[in-house]
Amino acid sequence: MRIAAVSFAGVNVTPKTNWSFLVVRTEDGREGIGECTLAGHEAALEAEAGRLARALEGEDARRRSLLARLIAHAPAGLVRHAVLSALDQALWDLEGQRAGEPIHLRLGGAVRPDIMLYANINRGVAERMPEGFADAARRAVADGFAAVKLAPFDPLVWEDASDRGFRAAYAQGLDRVAAVRKAVGPAIAVMVDCHWRFSAGGAAAVIADLAPFSPFWVECPVAESNLGALRRLRGLANDRGMRLAGAETLAGLAGVAPVIAAEAHDVLMPDIKYCGGHEEMRRIAALAHVHGVEIAPHNPTGPVCHAHSVHAAVAIPNATMLEVQFGETPLFNAIMSGEVPAATGGRAAAPEAPGLGCALRSGVAAERPWVPMERPWLDPRLG
Repeated sequence: MRIAAVSFAGVNVTPKTNWSFLVVRTEDGREGIGECTLAGHEAALEAEAGRLARALEGEDARRRSLLARLIAHAPAGLVRHAVLSALDQALWDLEGQRAGEPIHLRLGGAVRPDIMLYANINRGVAERMPEGFADAARRAVADGFAAVKLAPFDPLVWEDASDRGFRAAYAQGLDRVAAVRKAVGPAIAVMVDCHWRFSAGGAAAVIADLAPFSPFWVECPVAESNLGALRRLRGLANDRGMRLAGAETLAGLAGVAPVIAAEAHDVLMPDIKYCGGHEEMRRIAALAHVHGVEIAPHNPTGPVCHAHSVHAAVAIPNATMLEVQFGETPLFNAIMSGEVPAATGGRAAAPEAPGLGCALRSGVAAERPWVPMERPWLDPRLG
């Protein structure tokens, strides 16, 4: 099963969103696909995919451990990690197709028939006021989700704490959380994503101020490089009945192992687009399992990442739930062929078709090519 070509496919799906994919074609006519979406870095992803393509032509696609080996300290950082992660995904897709089995069976088989989904409502909120978030949360609950997540503190960054509008932005963030909690009631889990917006001291205050709304977890309050602060913050959160979650952009077991050793998080969120694909996600999950740490894969982007994440999550014993981007665009399914696992209804079943079970629809990248975004989704200071 020799590799004939590797190509990048960038697809624009909303005025603020591109999704990026890597397609691996073999000489026997098969195609495997992985996702490498990294907002604002499409040109760099395409260049890295081109560099990788030249090195892979003629290689045996079954040699995943050699071809998709992720080295956490390698040059090019998250761009390279994303492309290598997509390569690992695509090679597993090809392996499943070759064997005539879904990826999760090739990974050792599902340990559960389906995985709980939680709704990330951030990009589905057009009106960023508290009631806009509340409306999106109500829609998610009506669709069958038992858990929702919001990022309420945009566009606050702790470096701007002396600015006149900082306190008002912070108060509005708390109002958004309060509105969502009121809208969904006490039985629905609410997760709060902080996108690394706070200093260590500010994050401690956030945890105290969020406690009345009983979040299920507080996510990414500070960067994972600040392990001492994260461990203290985890203690503060646990004392108030909350979990601390994060590590969504870390790559490889080498990148995540120090976080586990420091007891920094209750919930790890490896992203199959960045962590190294299936191989590294399983290594991360295994080490986390030994330490009693839950896995909830980060999955806020496109349908290929979602499909691979479902295959991974149903086969990982300590995977408790999986993120999905709720209400962003109907193109989530429309750009695909085959069977995309459910992204609505609150649960996704283990796919049954060989390989990934779905693929990018032919010609869609030419129909909807990726476009540069005038403004980044996150403040550049946040990474």
